[in-house]
Amino acid sequence: MRRFLLEDSLGLTIVGCLLLIWLAGQTTTGYHTFNHERQLEHEPPVTFVSYLGTAHFGEAAIENCESEFHQMGTFGVLTVKLRQKGSAESKPLEGSIEQDDDPKDDQTDPDAPSPGRRGGAWLALYRNSRTGAFFALFSASFLLHAWTASREYNLGLASADSAERVTTWSYLTLSRFWFESLQNWQSEVLAFAAIVLLRIYLRQPGSPESKPVQAAHGTTA
Repeated sequence: MRRFLLEDSLGLTIVGCLLLIWLAGQTTTGYHTFNHERQLEHEPPVTFVSYLGTAHFGEAAIENCESEFHQMGTFGVLTVKLRQKGSAESKPLEGSIEQDDDPKDDQTDPDAPSPGRRGGAWLALYRNSRTGAFFALFSASFLLHAWTASREYNLGLASADSAERVTTWSYLTLSRFWFESLQNWQSEVLAFAAIVLLRIYLRQPGSPESKPVQAAHGTTA
């Protein structure tokens, strides 16, 4: 158990603690906000369990996931070819790195992942699997955002006694949907711009995400 905790402490802390804590906080505050809004509209409150099935909860949770997957997928693609002098997030300005090696050279390595040893189409899919997974998750969360947001939008129309309703697909054409998405996308782009550029000048001892403290600002990688 001690070895498991040592080897997986970062993932356990992020997923098992921070994610659950922030999700619990978001859900609890969202629940109270939702019932407060219903009170203002003279509607009866819903239970906590019922709230988890509402579009209000779904939209808030999925909209943020969408922007995160967009950020990580885009960042992974951009760093394949583009460089930033002095940033630990960039490949060296010249030469290649281990990730540039042809995976076919390691097909006989018994410790290599199964798709890498099998070669062919399996290898072709696997070599781009990380970026593919991020964009698949982004696409799914993008559509789920549109679905939950359209439900929330229709509830607003119903409470206003409007006969108008929108489908998930028609909601995609509304400026409201793109306002919701683009404000999150730009915040994520700003976040990884800060990550790339701040690492040129700032340091954190002991972190693999930082350059060594004594490294020159112009040192890349």
